[in-house]
Amino acid sequence: MNLEQFLSEKVLECLSKLYGAEVDPKTVQFQKTKKEFEGDITLVTFPFLRITKQSPEQSGEAIGRFLKDNLKEIEAYNTVKGFLNLTISDHYWINNLNDIINTEKYGYYPENDKVMMVEYSSPNTNKPLHLGHLRNNFLGYSVAEILKANGYKVVKTQIINDRGIHICKSMLAWQKFGNGETPDSTGVKGDKLVGKYYVEFDKALKAETAELLTKWQENNFDGIPDLVVAEVNKLMTAADEKEDKAMSAILDKVKEIAKNQTPIMSEAKDMLVKWEAKDPEVYDLWETMNSWVYDGFAVTYNQMGVDFDTLYYESNTYLLGKDLVEKGLENGIFFKKDDGSVWIDLSDDGLDEKLVLRGDGTAVYMTQDMGTANQRFIDYPKLSGITYTVGNEQDYHFKVLFLILKKMGYAWADNCFHLSYGMVDLPTGKMKSREGTVVDADDLMAEIIEKAKLSSQERGHIDSMTEEEKNNLFNMIGLGGLKYYLLKVDPRKRMMFNPEESVDLNGNTGPFIQYTHARISSLLANGIGLSCVDTSVEMHPSEKELIKWMVDYPIVIKEAGKNYSPALIANYTYDLVKLYNSFYQSVSILKEEDKLKVNLRLQISKMVGEIISSSMRLLGITVPKRM
Repeated sequence: MNLEQFLSEKVLECLSKLYGAEVDPKTVQFQKTKKEFEGDITLVTFPFLRITKQSPEQSGEAIGRFLKDNLKEIEAYNTVKGFLNLTISDHYWINNLNDIINTEKYGYYPENDKVMMVEYSSPNTNKPLHLGHLRNNFLGYSVAEILKANGYKVVKTQIINDRGIHICKSMLAWQKFGNGETPDSTGVKGDKLVGKYYVEFDKALKAETAELLTKWQENNFDGIPDLVVAEVNKLMTAADEKEDKAMSAILDKVKEIAKNQTPIMSEAKDMLVKWEAKDPEVYDLWETMNSWVYDGFAVTYNQMGVDFDTLYYESNTYLLGKDLVEKGLENGIFFKKDDGSVWIDLSDDGLDEKLVLRGDGTAVYMTQDMGTANQRFIDYPKLSGITYTVGNEQDYHFKVLFLILKKMGYAWADNCFHLSYGMVDLPTGKMKSREGTVVDADDLMAEIIEKAKLSSQERGHIDSMTEEEKNNLFNMIGLGGLKYYLLKVDPRKRMMFNPEESVDLNGNTGPFIQYTHARISSLLANGIGLSCVDTSVEMHPSEKELIKWMVDYPIVIKEAGKNYSPALIANYTYDLVKLYNSFYQSVSILKEEDKLKVNLRLQISKMVGEIISSSMRLLGITVPKRM
């Protein structure tokens, strides 16, 4: 039972005895005492005024006096308007510290029978992983670990987007421009080699689009496809053609239509149809190039320190989705248009019509996501819910997906959650995969580790380490700094990434926290035996503040799980470390003459170190013993 629960019962007892009133427990509200007032916890007395028939100050005084007279845990109290500030005895806090010391896996909750699935990463097999994938992977992995700490059995998974027009673009470009090169022949990591040809396709597409537009203009747009004329006329009718914005929209639409009329785009579309028909040549090339990518991804995931329990492939699940579409058509959930495409009308739900199958019979993302979700609940019958870790540009997609699944009669659709996170920006602007302007995940991790290496060497504290120990430390600091930087921000917020700040030893950074853990490890290496803390020892205010903060650790884990937010863990740990460093500067530890105080301070240090290690582990970060 935590402090609030304990005091709530006593406040209810107080109101009953003093005023003969039985009140709703929900009206008993506590908050942290403001720094300018004395106390550890504050009771809000305003909800009780109708019972006490007294002023806020008088009510607070009466309740405070009762609590102090009847509870040895209450050392003092004071009333400020409608707020009763309570000071909790050192005896209470030391007992809490001893409980923490004797609790295995402190902060973690007992295992329950619920199974949660967390999807993250889910890359396309036409390009390497980039900075955005780093935030995705670190966030999904951390959420999975936090849910485990809350007692859930967790299945970590991804859906590998290994089919579709974007995959065909890389394949076609390799056929046209690759001259048979492979990862082995070039020494280039497989995913990067395939990504190179995705960029090459885009270059060729732009060139052909420009050529087609020039041809149309030279002919005064005579002979261009009827659908282009119809689309332009529609735009011209809907807007004042003299307005710059209207003209810009028309030109953009013409360019988009021109792209789809180019020979290379037509070839890519034909390749997709052949792939779905399992044309032997196309399918063999697809399997070969995907194998290159998977080998590359494995290296990147290993460096990231993330893993998966089970994998799903879009090349399998899109077929399951197509089966669901057929069933939905039979049941009147979907409808077919004249061109053969299949849709669902969600206008009654405040949305619009949504395509679930193209006219040529090929699947869209929605198709495979329907099939994947259904298959997961078949594979894991005890599954309580799925968390999809996907950027916020897909908010509408998941809103539609969950609604479609619900309309199809799947009750578990209510237990599907989109963990929507903000994009990662760079000082140079937005990343674009097709133009090759992304920040490659491998390159970024290598750069951050190198910065950690240079920073560590400058401090000169690692000269006695072996080369292997040094390299392990550089990796630990670099990746710890990178993960912490991306996770300390509320997932829902867009963020700017600054590589230099991520490995700084000062401020709200991973290395700052890691350094404190190393300091504590050094302090505890003296070999002094520790025992339970004597409840009679007199505490310094900084010691009391640390214990209070440690008591909150299980609450923070619970809130982080409830809100799917590693940021709550990260910032709690940063505040804990700041408190510890203040304590470290305020009191003597090993030089203290009072052995009871030495034991207290070492026990506090030990538990702070364990909580740092535990909380960082929930973020996927390792902490060093030397730094």
